[in-house]
Amino acid sequence: MFANFKQIFNSKNRDLLKRILFTLGALLVFKIGTAIIVPGVVVDKSKMSYLEILDAMSGGGFQRASIFALGVTPYITAQIIVQLLCADIVPYFSELSKQGGVGRRKLNQITRFIGIALAFLQGYLYSYAYIGNGTPMDYMLYSLILTAGTAFLMWVADEITLKGIGNGMSLIIMAGIISVLPGMFKNLWIELSTSFLGISIFVAFILIFIAIIVGVIYVECAERRIPIQYANKSTSTLGKQSYMPFKLNSAGVMPVIFASALLSIPQILSSVIKNDSFTLFVQKYLTYTDGVGLIVYVVLIFAFAYLYTFMQLKPKEMSENLNQNGGYIPGIRPGKETLEYVKTVLKRITIVGALFLSVLAILPILFDKFTSLQTPISISGTGLLIVVGVALETYKQLESQLVSRTYVKGRRGRRV
Repeated sequence: MFANFKQIFNSKNRDLLKRILFTLGALLVFKIGTAIIVPGVVVDKSKMSYLEILDAMSGGGFQRASIFALGVTPYITAQIIVQLLCADIVPYFSELSKQGGVGRRKLNQITRFIGIALAFLQGYLYSYAYIGNGTPMDYMLYSLILTAGTAFLMWVADEITLKGIGNGMSLIIMAGIISVLPGMFKNLWIELSTSFLGISIFVAFILIFIAIIVGVIYVECAERRIPIQYANKSTSTLGKQSYMPFKLNSAGVMPVIFASALLSIPQILSSVIKNDSFTLFVQKYLTYTDGVGLIVYVVLIFAFAYLYTFMQLKPKEMSENLNQNGGYIPGIRPGKETLEYVKTVLKRITIVGALFLSVLAILPILFDKFTSLQTPISISGTGLLIVVGVALETYKQLESQLVSRTYVKGRRGRRV
């Protein structure tokens, strides 16, 4: 790892260093934007307590009512919607998904338009919680500002992907979460350092934090490998065994994000409708930090984990592609049996992945319950899952670029 970092600063890899510096500069712009508050808005933070994960993804800009309060979450939601529509729900989207590069470009444009529309809708709903007793023009102005902030971040993310290192959207989310860490640790230390018991709780929190990071790395790297054999080719002729790899947590952190977002909708509606009975119902049954709401939260995580996993991996297409390429799973007949076998494997590993996500999601809730902290734990295990996952992917991309450059230079040297 350290040898790779030394290569980055090699004079022969200046273009790669420029990409890294461009990425850091773009993320700095994002962080500066999270500190720019929309004028004339007074935030009641007590109303924002149900959106900790979304606030962390926006770098704390949500609770501060900054111009980047929505972050890039509307675009991510739009991506999921388009992927669902491509799954033989709408024929037009299904055809675009099969048209290669041209189809992908059209789908990207449609995704951006849907993302902008969702940003405006979310901004308008959140404006009721932010502004309180405002005029329709106040709500409209605030939602337009939030929409413009999301549109700008989408452009910044694209620039990072094209001119920087890594996936721009993922890096912006990771940067937002990391930027919240120092303030959270500082506030926890101030609150707990007044007694020996408090210091012990703080140390326990640090140890749990480290354990979660180790566990996340282990799960992110874990995969279930299904051996693949190709017709007229033996393992000895190939030199190594071919596998169909499935990650233990194929859905990533998306199930938790969607479960949190879905449970936040009733909270937002209660602040808009302002009906006492509806507000009481939401607080009693749909607040994911208590009783029934916590159970609903876990059920939604499992449901979205299954939905997103099967939507991403598409067992039917995998089975068909395997059959078309002359491949098969040893001991399993091609066709329907292969499809059912792949589905069974995915169902089993998704149970483990969803259980892992549920534990990560409820850990900070339980920690708050048992310690009665005044400082909210805004970075949960799911936040660390995002950070570690994006960091690993970015490092792999950086490493692959260094390896490819070394390989190209080696071939040029041998030609000379």
